[in-house]
Amino acid sequence: MDKPKITQAMINAYDEYTHLTLDRRGFMEKLTRLAGTGAAAAAIMPLLAASQAGATIIPEADDRIEAQDITYPGAGGEMKGYLVMPKGATGKLPAVIVIHENRGLNPHIRDVARRMALEGFVVLAPDFLSPLGGTPENEDQAREMFSGLDMVATVANGEATRAFLGSHEKTNGKVGAIGFCWGGGMVNRMAIASPELGAGVAYYGAQAPAEDVPSIKAPLMLHYGGLDERINAGIDAYKAALDANGKTYELFVYDGVNHAFNNDTSSARYDKAAADLAWSRTVEFLKKNLA
Repeated sequence: MDKPKITQAMINAYDEYTHLTLDRRGFMEKLTRLAGTGAAAAAIMPLLAASQAGATIIPEADDRIEAQDITYPGAGGEMKGYLVMPKGATGKLPAVIVIHENRGLNPHIRDVARRMALEGFVVLAPDFLSPLGGTPENEDQAREMFSGLDMVATVANGEATRAFLGSHEKTNGKVGAIGFCWGGGMVNRMAIASPELGAGVAYYGAQAPAEDVPSIKAPLMLHYGGLDERINAGIDAYKAALDANGKTYELFVYDGVNHAFNNDTSSARYDKAAADLAWSRTVEFLKKNLA
């Protein structure tokens, strides 16, 4: 059987659904119209969705790393997180916070944390749904939970995460943050609220309000997918504010790729060439700024 054809309109509809501007029923009705039949829509849906079956690139038991689930003090209560570091590293290492998408701390983000640890960092992937009980297995439920987060408290938990990681005995005290989608937006928010943040990398994240840009101290790296009209609508204003305030940043738009192009669990949106290039740029940027 031939692989179903996935159009840009289908990908856009899925983006609406995953960002809660379209409910599941409305999404499936739209996908059915675009695909032509219900059967075709049912075949296409798994190709659009993230498949956690393919989330592991670096096994949890990889003997090059040490990984554990931890709890640590948040701004107003206990936070859960996944702490990973290279095994047997000598000396203190730079640290990186890996911030999840609007699906929470799922197997894919845990894997990204392991990948980053293998680049020579102490890595903490916090679960920002901790105040609501933590990330559930059901991704639809996880997405819905994000609307219940208090963003002021959430950003404060981000700063508490930075402080915890910066004081960890294995780190050199310098902490950067990398985030994807919702997490990319969190990186931009943290850059405003955390003057001690050492570097921030935002993948297709919502931009900070222009009036808050003067508060940014950390150098930023901003990655965007060229086809991501929803997020890209905010690029010009953000860039203008960063320039006007003399901020240090690098901005890359990857032509012809979608929102979530780095997420290799979503075959329809993942773009290996763009993801590999963005990752290499990210690692170099973090090493330069957190050494």
